[in-house]
Amino acid sequence: MADRGVDLSALPKEVRDQVAELDLELSEGDITQKGYEKKRAKLLVPYVPHLPNVDLSLPDVQLSPGHSADPSPSPEAPGPSTSSASRHHRTHRSGGARDDRYRSDIHTEAVQAALAKHKEEKMALPMPTKRRSAFVQSPIDNCTPPDTSSASEDDGSLRRKAALSAVLAQSLQSPDYWINRSVQSSSTSSSASSTLSHGEPKAQPLPQPQPAASLLADILAITRVENSVPPDVTSSTPQERGSRVDLPPAVRGMSRGQSRSSMIETADGKRKGVPVNSRVSTKIQQLLNTLKRPKRPPLSEFFLDDSEEIVEVPQPDPNTPKPEGRQIIPVKGEPLGVVSNWPPALQAALARWGSTQAKSPALTALDITGKPLYTLTYGKLWSRSLKLAYTLLNKLGTKTEPVIQPGDRVALVYPNSDPAMFWVAFYGCLLAEVIPVPIEVPLSRQDAGSQQIGFLLGSCGVSLALTSEVCLKGLPKTPNGEIIQFKGWPRMKWVVTDTKYLTKPSKDWQPHIPTANTDTAYIEYKASKEGTVMGVAVSKISMLTHCQALTQACNYCEGETLVNVLDCKKDMGMWHGVLTSVMNRIHTITVPYAVMKACPMSWVQRVHIHKARVALVKCRDLHWAMMAHKDQRDSSLSSIRMLIVADGANPWSVSSCDAFLNVFQSHGLKPEVICPCATSPEALTVAIRRPGARGAPLPARAILSMGGLSHGVIRVNTEDKNSALTVQDVGHIMPGALMCIVKPDGPPQLCKTDEIGEIVISSRAGGTMYYGLPGVTKNTFEVIPVNQAGAPIGEIPFSRTGLLGFVGPGSLVFVVGKIEGLLMVSGRRHNADDLVATALAVEPVKTVYRGRIAVFSVTVFFDERIVIVAEQRPDASEEDSFQWMSRVLQAIDSIHQVGLYCLALVPANTLPKTPLGGIHICETKQNFLEGNLHPCNILLCPHTCVTNMPKPRQKQTVDVGPASMLVGNLVAGKRVAQATGRELGVVEDQDLIRKHQFLSEALQWRAQTDPDHVLYVLLNSKGVAVCTSTCAQLHKRAEKITATLMERGGLNTGDNVVLLYPPGIDLIAAFYGCLYAGVIPVTVRPPHPQNLAATLPTVRMIIDVSKAACILTTQPLMRILRSREAAASVNIKTWPTIIDTDDLPRKRPPNIYKPPTAEMLAYLDFSVSTTGMLTGVKMSHAAISTLCRSIKLQCELYSSRQIAICLDPYCGLGFVLWCLSSVYSGHQSILIPPLELESSLPLWLSTLSQYKIRDTFCSYSVMELCTKGLGTQTEMLKARGLNLSCVRSCVVIAEERPRLILTQSFSKLFKDLGLSARAVSTAFGSRVNLAICLQGTAGPDPSTVYVDMKSLRHDRVRLVERGAPQSLPLMESGTILPGVRVIIVNPETRGPLGDSHLGEIWVTSPHSASGYYTIYGEESLQADHFNTKLSFGEPHTLWARTGYLGFIKRTELLDASGDRHDALFVVGSLDETLELRGLRYHPIDIETSVSRAHRCIAESAVFTWTNLLVVVAELSGSEQEALDLVPLVTNVVLEEHHLIVGVVVIVDPGVIPINSRGEKQRMHLRDSFLADQLDPIYVAYNM
Repeated sequence: MADRGVDLSALPKEVRDQVAELDLELSEGDITQKGYEKKRAKLLVPYVPHLPNVDLSLPDVQLSPGHSADPSPSPEAPGPSTSSASRHHRTHRSGGARDDRYRSDIHTEAVQAALAKHKEEKMALPMPTKRRSAFVQSPIDNCTPPDTSSASEDDGSLRRKAALSAVLAQSLQSPDYWINRSVQSSSTSSSASSTLSHGEPKAQPLPQPQPAASLLADILAITRVENSVPPDVTSSTPQERGSRVDLPPAVRGMSRGQSRSSMIETADGKRKGVPVNSRVSTKIQQLLNTLKRPKRPPLSEFFLDDSEEIVEVPQPDPNTPKPEGRQIIPVKGEPLGVVSNWPPALQAALARWGSTQAKSPALTALDITGKPLYTLTYGKLWSRSLKLAYTLLNKLGTKTEPVIQPGDRVALVYPNSDPAMFWVAFYGCLLAEVIPVPIEVPLSRQDAGSQQIGFLLGSCGVSLALTSEVCLKGLPKTPNGEIIQFKGWPRMKWVVTDTKYLTKPSKDWQPHIPTANTDTAYIEYKASKEGTVMGVAVSKISMLTHCQALTQACNYCEGETLVNVLDCKKDMGMWHGVLTSVMNRIHTITVPYAVMKACPMSWVQRVHIHKARVALVKCRDLHWAMMAHKDQRDSSLSSIRMLIVADGANPWSVSSCDAFLNVFQSHGLKPEVICPCATSPEALTVAIRRPGARGAPLPARAILSMGGLSHGVIRVNTEDKNSALTVQDVGHIMPGALMCIVKPDGPPQLCKTDEIGEIVISSRAGGTMYYGLPGVTKNTFEVIPVNQAGAPIGEIPFSRTGLLGFVGPGSLVFVVGKIEGLLMVSGRRHNADDLVATALAVEPVKTVYRGRIAVFSVTVFFDERIVIVAEQRPDASEEDSFQWMSRVLQAIDSIHQVGLYCLALVPANTLPKTPLGGIHICETKQNFLEGNLHPCNILLCPHTCVTNMPKPRQKQTVDVGPASMLVGNLVAGKRVAQATGRELGVVEDQDLIRKHQFLSEALQWRAQTDPDHVLYVLLNSKGVAVCTSTCAQLHKRAEKITATLMERGGLNTGDNVVLLYPPGIDLIAAFYGCLYAGVIPVTVRPPHPQNLAATLPTVRMIIDVSKAACILTTQPLMRILRSREAAASVNIKTWPTIIDTDDLPRKRPPNIYKPPTAEMLAYLDFSVSTTGMLTGVKMSHAAISTLCRSIKLQCELYSSRQIAICLDPYCGLGFVLWCLSSVYSGHQSILIPPLELESSLPLWLSTLSQYKIRDTFCSYSVMELCTKGLGTQTEMLKARGLNLSCVRSCVVIAEERPRLILTQSFSKLFKDLGLSARAVSTAFGSRVNLAICLQGTAGPDPSTVYVDMKSLRHDRVRLVERGAPQSLPLMESGTILPGVRVIIVNPETRGPLGDSHLGEIWVTSPHSASGYYTIYGEESLQADHFNTKLSFGEPHTLWARTGYLGFIKRTELLDASGDRHDALFVVGSLDETLELRGLRYHPIDIETSVSRAHRCIAESAVFTWTNLLVVVAELSGSEQEALDLVPLVTNVVLEEHHLIVGVVVIVDPGVIPINSRGEKQRMHLRDSFLADQLDPIYVAYNM
């Protein structure tokens, strides 16, 4: 392939020759990949044009092939995988220091220690195989979407970052770390420096800068996609430094066009059979080795499948810590003082300051650079709010019909960067007594969570939105300029509140300011764990009381200055920065999020400049200031008396506070002013630490055991410091409040003192309800705690806060997590924030983009499973990412003792964002479950974390003999499961006996008695009859072939002759030609001219196995057999005699052979089974004539009839119908080769309509083609006059369980064209008997039953009702043919079974095959399969074993003779079943579940390899959806079949081989997979 920017054809000849020589050396293994790349780059250096914007000092930059690095890629344009804008941004950043904010040093030590433990038993996880062309970086459209949050305010993750500890820096460079790397380093990334990305701490001197050539080699190495192989991690990591790592020979990636034969080329260029150590099988071996490690607790005994319990119920561990303290006593806050001049309502305070202190500053807003933009005074705030209140009440609508009235809800839509407009709107609403509902500005129609905001607006009954002019202009519009209807929103009227649009109130108008009462003042939104957004209503009295309580707790004084970095629309930012500040005439300086992103130090500068007394921040702001403080020397924080940390309740805030203090103590920051607090949308402020006295000792910390926490008890951690959690207190509860701790689930029972529970608060200063949702309100705002006995402890209602915590010494409140971040796995509690912090402590610098990690749980197989999703840095390499993932697994396992179910990395900036740039967890979870996450790396660990699987079933030895079992059944009133077709009847007429004894005679007889009767009509793709044949024409053509055979073939009677013809009349003539000549015809499907390599070896094999003496074929096929292309696949020099029958001389044979007895062999029927076995069966003359007679009776076929056949005519019933049946019964067959349907889909259906056909035969593949291809075109076909009302029976010929869904879809789709619902049915045949069932005209309609899948796995049939869980619909396989008798037998004991019992189907009939044609001398098989006897019951009958499992059920329907009808249900082939966990699975059942898992799965196939279940799924969507399928496939198989998938392989459509009957060739697929010939898009090895 041409390298980037280098046109190889334009290079000088000697350079081209040298490159070619290098390629040869590489292919022959004489040079390593690395050496090759270096030499090649050296050669090409003078000819490589300068690559724009590629900073060569960053060897990690991966450019996707074929894209130039355009300096400003648009989000749609496929630009390079790292958008160059962000690359510039990255190069300007200081080193990588900004990335250090994703750390917590306390935690990092623990993680490093935990990982060090794992080093001894290092898990060599098999790395997933990924098609390089698909994922060079695998972002969406190969381009990272523009970063809308250059450093996200991710509430979940950025909170808990702190300075990087030296411990980590050292362990990163430990030799062990490099050894691990060496194993995982890829064959495509060749530079040593690429293992250390530029974002890492420079603890050791870096390797020397490399010369440009080698760096170029890196870039070129990454673009050499076609020949490179995904990295192979196939040996376990060596323990000591020096040992050599032996990797198995990497298998060279085959390009798509190359053949997929069963050979593979290894790295040394020699061809071999499937090598044992091909990459796939090595990885599977490695996976097995990893899985062998004992991981799960011992399982108790297996439950019987009849019991409802499938799941292993974990036994309680006797060592589980239990709470031992006494019952907690409610904690009372200090009394709320009464201050004489406190206003009667918040509006009154604003009125007071607006008139008496009009010049006093209320709010200063900053511009994007952090400079003050404007200051709003109390006078201005008051006058503007008045104007807005007046306008709202009097100027919208008319006097008689005002648009808005007091008590109505109004949405406030203002961006964070415009706080003044928001303040005016909020106070304007309060003065007008309408209820403000502040929400985020919607950015697009599909905004994450937009639907949920719609739910909030709907439940609050909002129909009017206030916004600013600038904001309104920025909202997305329809083409005619209206604001679009946001997804899920009610219809909104938008009102602009800029001053120029407001009306000055008339002199006589005064706002009504009542004393605060219980009416709702405002509604604050909150998102629940499930993603629902609800509105918490805060009453006027609550709002006022809360402001008073905050004033008392924080000791606010009139005229102070406060710097607020939080969102002023909700939570602390609003309570302190908008409400309490106005009550106390405080000057608030707001620092919007956008300013913080541009200038992280801005809030510290504001404190310094304004000598602010109070600052309101989050941990994130502490980090950012800390990172940026190097540029600022002169900022002083000595004026601060209170630094309120809004998310101080987060367990990981402690390290942020410590690190910040560490840096800024020298800038005048006093240790005692740091005040963490705990808040909740329902209870508002729960607790806040009051500033300590100067020099007083700082509060102690709690160092808790993680193990204890997971069981909900408080234990001080003593032994293992790795799994400890350090928490700081959040001070005392608010003045005037009462607090208890209750159990988080079940009734609100009071906890014990050493137990962790949910904090509940009773206070006048809390929310009152979820607006418009009375049901949820009751469970949250009206909780009455109960004691151990279950009795309520009083009358007072409490509100649940959603915070988990405990009360420490001195009534200090400690919070350890939130209910919404709670993950309950196997009865233990884990906190999402804790897991995020652990993941972040695993050296994320190289892998995780801006610390963006989401943790949530999904329910799979009766338990919660933990999923971690992180955004991957655009420049992270595959190995770095995989290394990071495997280390996160180990760290979480060690520290939290919990297994991860799934770990996924998605391209940077693709997770749904909350308005302030955090990760929208609910949307992320939704995307994960719907398969819309589009990961670029994924690792599933179901083997290690699903510990509640039932114990594998042990098969019991049967001591009871089959006879006693039968007697038991009979005593129980069960009849033996057997069914018989109707009598064949006796042929009276001597003439008919002669005619029908041999088909060759039947044809001669027809040629004499009815020479011009047309037997066959062959159609082409246009529906034109290209060839017809009358009885006489067929007879004459057969004679010519006989004459040629005798003349040129040199054959003896009984020799085998291969017929190699496309489907048509030539094939039929050649068949009868052979019968006339006394030789045995063998029909073989001709090789596919475009795919000789795959199809010719099968032809060769049949010719060799059948020991054919001669081949009859057409001229084009003869040329193919002798062509050069054929020589590449088989030895063409050793073909038997080839005779082409296109131009035959007009000769008649001297005589026509007549077999001495009817038991003589007539023809051989060769077929490749789905398990890949080639079997030929012998068909005698007697068998074929009774078979034809049986079909004639069943389908009522006479010479006046016409039937249409769309089947392959090479084996089984397809061959019988195509070649034999017409000659026997005399009906006319219209032949439609299935291949013709590919160029003209409606051909078959239009033929049925045009010829008014009553009976037609087809295969499943034909039916599927019509269903998928024509399903949407029924209207058009109807318009063309297509009418199927003539069709009486449409029979699908198959050797498998009926495909009910397909036949039902077909019937429903074409019902509009007149197709009767009763017409479609199926046939069933097998190798030992080509036709056992065939739905004819006489029998009752096929019945359908529902069986329980759990019982089927235990080889039992349990009939259930339709719609029962785990039920499987089965359709009867058609009526049993005349002369056929079927019995159901236990395959082990060989005793007959009772009605509705599952067993092997045995058959006896005059048309069974007479035996196998040489399965390599397996004589015992012959007797066993064709002439076997029951172990008791009917000792003399000889039965043939079909190898299929099924059961017989007596139905209520009556058959032709008036008896009750016995229906045969085929479940599946014994050879195909998978034995897993001691149970029997049918692949089709698992495949049906898999295909349902995601809309992009076109087809799927399963097989086992070394006890692992391998699922191959064809992806019909774009390649970026490939990895979405891995968790969905794993989930569905676990949920529905209780199996853990070992390997998931995602391939292109059409890769799963399907034979002409529409059956999947699973064994071929397995061989191709193990020989690395599938070219998969992705292979995931589940741990």
